[in-house]
Amino acid sequence: MRASINLAVIAGDGIGPEIVPEGLKVLRAALGESGTELSVTPYSIGAQRYVDTGETLSDADLEALAGHDALLLGAIGDPRVPAGILEREILLRLRFAFDHYVNLRPSVLYPGVPTPLAVPGDIDLVVVREGTEGLYSGNGGSVHRGMPTEVATEVSVNTAHGTERLVRYAFELAASRPRRHLTLVHKTNVLVHAGGLWQRTVNRLAAEYPSVNVDYCNVDAATIYLVTDPQRFDVIVTDNLFGDILTDEAGAVSGGVGLAASGNINPEGDFPSMFEPIHGSAPDIAGTGKADPTATIASAALMLRHLGLAEPAARIEAAIRADMEARAAAAATGTPLRRTTTQIGDAILAAMEDNR
Repeated sequence: MRASINLAVIAGDGIGPEIVPEGLKVLRAALGESGTELSVTPYSIGAQRYVDTGETLSDADLEALAGHDALLLGAIGDPRVPAGILEREILLRLRFAFDHYVNLRPSVLYPGVPTPLAVPGDIDLVVVREGTEGLYSGNGGSVHRGMPTEVATEVSVNTAHGTERLVRYAFELAASRPRRHLTLVHKTNVLVHAGGLWQRTVNRLAAEYPSVNVDYCNVDAATIYLVTDPQRFDVIVTDNLFGDILTDEAGAVSGGVGLAASGNINPEGDFPSMFEPIHGSAPDIAGTGKADPTATIASAALMLRHLGLAEPAARIEAAIRADMEARAAAAATGTPLRRTTTQIGDAILAAMEDNR
């Protein structure tokens, strides 16, 4: 059992400052009986700082953040800031600087939770998305900008090293799950160079994991199966762009992205990993108390699992499930629960205390 967790917290923008305290509240309670101390250091990184100073994420910030065991992020994004600045200079810079090559995004449909699918089946899948390469690597540019002859390029970078380490992580995860099933999602019939590298890597590593069943699915077909037959998936391994798109769809069919957690992980522990809800900053509801903090609380549980604290993580996950069941029961009576951000956090905290 870890003696302590030195946690950096970036509440960020929009609803971030509302949902992060709920995640910390539940996290502290889960660790209360474990003997693990939690030390929290807040960092003012996000849109307001950029608006006030023009600064996003400095070298000094990176040096300070690197000294922590993990990072908890609320949300980044603000309509006052041109698109791409905060995303590239904060989120992507953190992922690249801390080698967060695994973007882990589980999707679970809890019993009774509303879904747009008529017959959803049992949705319990994890997307292992590559986090430092692909089309998000920043390899591109434009010439003759603003002219009729403008040319813009974005180059998908796929290295043998980056692909293998991500695929190996996905195999290890699949081997640890009951179904032991891994699906490579790509577009190998058109993206023959990058897709070929991914397919060859999966084929080669499959020999090392004979207990894992492996198949392949084109990304366009995967988008269809996620709404027609989502239970066919267990662990999906895919590149950066495809994973970004598929995980939003997976979140939508399993109750909404407001329930979906994620981890930006450096498995070797050379750098702190970062955990965050996959939803955005939702500036339209910021300050209203309408934001659901469940994804942030689930991200805290994901963080605990990464840090080797499976028992307190399981307590949080069980409390979330209990709260989902309470929501479903209330909805079934025709009187759905209408709660504030803080009330949802309190309810999950109470459920965790009840299940001691």
